[in-house]
Amino acid sequence: MTVAPTDLDPSVAVYTLRKLALYDFWVHRVSNPLIWKCPTEHLQALYQTHLSPNHLEIGPGTGYLLAKELPSKNWPRLRLTLLDRSENCLEFSGKRLAAYHPEMLHGSILDELPPRRDRFDSIAINYVFHCLPGTLDAKAVRVFDQLIPWLSNDGVIYGSTILGAELSIPFLARRFMNYYNDKGVFCNAADRLGAIMETLSTRFRTVYVEVHGCVVLFWGKGLKEAYKH
Repeated sequence: MTVAPTDLDPSVAVYTLRKLALYDFWVHRVSNPLIWKCPTEHLQALYQTHLSPNHLEIGPGTGYLLAKELPSKNWPRLRLTLLDRSENCLEFSGKRLAAYHPEMLHGSILDELPPRRDRFDSIAINYVFHCLPGTLDAKAVRVFDQLIPWLSNDGVIYGSTILGAELSIPFLARRFMNYYNDKGVFCNAADRLGAIMETLSTRFRTVYVEVHGCVVLFWGKGLKEAYKH
């Protein structure tokens, strides 16, 4: 099954195969600990706690976080699906995770998603929101409401995003953030912590939000009655 892709934009075009080859070093060794002040171990902890054998990954990038966690699991069965706007990201992460036979979906989480009967028990969305157009207030509502029909009633959505507002952002982080926003790679200048908290608490019975540097880590588990299927 393929989801129709959106028009290519800077936040997609930046992910060339050549740049993806350097992505893990730049993001996980440099940007996360030194610029955004959120070492990748904090992101990895979300997978250690919430990854299920029935999983959807939104924006897998290079597949780094899944590739680090999946070998430690001894599940008899694994159903893994990857969704991304970038064909290059799907190609790169698909090859890295080939041993797990992932289903590949090419499309944008902001576009209308087709209905599915085979819902997921866990959905991850890491470092995606800050690349999507619009304010976090609007895109968080759109994304979570898109994903809820694909999530089991007791399932969990977890992830992270880089915030551009309401936090004390270090000088170097602000310089990089302004550059990425000017280039159209980021759209997070007005993204605030409250948007994530409000959107999650409206839809899930149990929610958690934690801030490290410029990054908010979050999860919501168990749909509230009004959102159950």
